[in-house]
This record gives sequence, C-alpha cells and structure tokens, in this order.
Amino acid sequence: MAAGDIFLGRQPILDRDQRIVAYELLFRSGDTLDASVTNDMQATANVIHHAFSEMGVQTVLGSQLGFINFSADMLLSDIVELLPSTQVVLELLETITVNDAVIERCRALKQKGFTLALDDFIYDDSYRPLLAMVDIIKVDLMQHHNDELPAIVNQLRQWPVKLLAEKVENAELASYCHTLGFELFQGYFFAKPSVLSARRAGPSQLALIQLLGLVLRDADTPQIELIFKQHPNLTYNLMRLVNSVACGVNRNLSSVQQAIMVLGRTQLQRWLQLLLFTLQAGAAYPSPLLLLAATRGKVMELLAAKLQRNADYCDEAFMVGILSLIDNIIDKPLADIVNELNLGKQLARALLEREGELGALLQLAESVEQADLAHARTLLKLAPPLSLADLTAAEIEAMSWANQVAETAV
Repeated sequence: MAAGDIFLGRQPILDRDQRIVAYELLFRSGDTLDASVTNDMQATANVIHHAFSEMGVQTVLGSQLGFINFSADMLLSDIVELLPSTQVVLELLETITVNDAVIERCRALKQKGFTLALDDFIYDDSYRPLLAMVDIIKVDLMQHHNDELPAIVNQLRQWPVKLLAEKVENAELASYCHTLGFELFQGYFFAKPSVLSARRAGPSQLALIQLLGLVLRDADTPQIELIFKQHPNLTYNLMRLVNSVACGVNRNLSSVQQAIMVLGRTQLQRWLQLLLFTLQAGAAYPSPLLLLAATRGKVMELLAAKLQRNADYCDEAFMVGILSLIDNIIDKPLADIVNELNLGKQLARALLEREGELGALLQLAESVEQADLAHARTLLKLAPPLSLADLTAAEIEAMSWANQVAETAV
C-alpha cells in the first residue's frame, strides 16, 4: 500500500498533570469506504511500516510513546521485534483470546523491554494471567456508567497497573477520573474547559490579543515594542520561541526590535498566535492545546499551498487554524475575538460558519484530528484538487513541525 493511501490518526494521551506522554496511532486504509478496520493484522502492519519506516518515528511521535493496536496474529508474529521497545506500547485488542500461547508471548515481550496495555478492558477471569504482567489497562468510559467506575478501579488495584481513561471528552469527566485515581487520560477534554472561569484571560493573553491586532493593522514597530515592554514575560516567551530551530532563525536574537526585523511581520504574527496557547495559568507547557493548534494551523497552511494559493492566503489559512481554538482559552465568544481583530469576511466565515474554501480546509484539518476518514473523504470530494495523499503529506509535515515547536520552545 502506498503512503498516499494511508490515513493516520494520532490521538494524544495525557498524564495527571495534562502533559502529553504518548499518542495512540490509529490507522485507516484510504481504500475503505468508512472508518472500520476489518483486518487488524493488515492495519497494524501498515501503521508499523509507515510510522517507523517511511514517515520516521520522530516525525510521528517526537519524544513520546506510541500506542499501537495488536491482534493475536500480530502479537504472535515476528514483526513485533522490529519495533523500538522503548517507544512502543503494544496495545492488546479486546478481541484477543487469552490462551497459553498469548500468555507466553507476552511474558517473552516483557523480558525484551516492551510495555503492554489491554484495550477496552472488561474484567474476565481469563485475563488474570495477563494482569500480573501488563503495564496499562485502558477503560473505555463509553462502555461504563460513571457509577460503575469506582468498583472497576478498586478491582484493578489488586495489580500493579496504570489505569488509562479512554474517550474522555470533557473536563468534568476528566476531573472525576482524576479523583478516582486514573493515571492516564485519552481524549480531547483538554480543549473543552469545564467552566467559563477556567477560560478567563489573564493580562498577558489580553496583551497578546492587542499585539495581534496591531500587527494585523500593520502598526509601527515602536507601538508593538511598547506592549512588550509592559509585559516582560511576553518578551521572554517570544525570545525563546524565535530563537528555536522551529522558527528557522539561525542567529540569536537579543531584543524585540531585532526579532521583529529578522522575523518579519508575518512570522511575528504567527508566533503571537502560538503564544496565546502558552500562557494558560497552571497549564503544562507545551500544552496539548498548543500542539493541537500548531498542527491544525500548519495542516491548513500546507493544504493551501498545495492548492497553489499565494503566500498571503497560506498565512491566512494558518491563522484560521490557530484562531479556531482560541475561544477555548479566552473568556470571549469567538465572534467577539474576530471583531476585535478586525478580520475580513473570508476569515470570519471560515471561523464562525466553517464556510468557504478556508472553512473547508479547517474541516479537513479537524477530520484528521478525529481520525474521521469518512468525513475527510466527503470533504475531499468537494475539493477536487486535493487528494487523500495530499492530506496525509500535510498531516505528517505538520506533526514534525509541531513536534519541533514543542521540543525547542520549552
């Protein structure tokens, strides 16, 4: 199967401090008509081949762990030994029948240094031999009522395992699982604050909105510098970002004025947008929301370039991707932010209504985040110049760029 036929989803896994510690790699074949995978072995083989051979493990995972689904046939095959044991978590599918061969294979893989996880776990006595050797148990919250979770946690505490809450889609549920003692969390709850007060913008975030507005209006450099001088922490964050390799600047910068001159207004605008996601009070840095926004913006920019749009349009595509998440950290409706920044009608339609070409590109980027192949294929039919191969290539390059942002700007 060619790389262009691959649709690769990457879902973040966070620890109790909301730091990304791993990703689950979700494979879809571009030849299928929906998001189902009927051949687990072929699906996993393709994830392994493309993630660790063609794409490169650093591009897909950065420095994080990668969870990969394994059926019984794949678990018993020789392909497992081709994987880096220090960076891969073997996620045993719930379809596996626990027998002597599986137990012995898991014991051998543990001795080789692999980490084992049980997927969509529901207790059965047949699992007892595995529970003493697996490292992580994933509990699918969609399969259990909240009232059932305390008993499940208490039962599993008999074994030295980490508990992972899967399909955590809001902050309230994340908080509940945190209280119960879950160590790991999978889902996009980090992008959905539980209460409005959690999104109240601090002085630095308000200053960034002001700065972004000045840059978009092409204000004089002294006006921009003045805002930075009033917020030393912004200057510090900006200098760390622009001195990073992700920015492409090959010289150290020692002042805001110098940074503006070297970067140019377009790059300055880009980093101001990213900085908005670094200043959440008490949030881990780099925050999952920053990585999500950076990847989304970059995917849109690359797709716009593939459509042979000009540089200004590509920059607008990046900005739409970034700003589409900004209302998750600032206590303002997105429509108010759009008006405050005096964005044009084209950008406003894309952000507020998901309409126009930029709106379609935004929907494509979102389909990748949700590993929704069916929706992606529908959207691609409405954008004939773009193919699944184009989307996959943009996703991989955006992952690499976002990983650089995270690893060099901390």
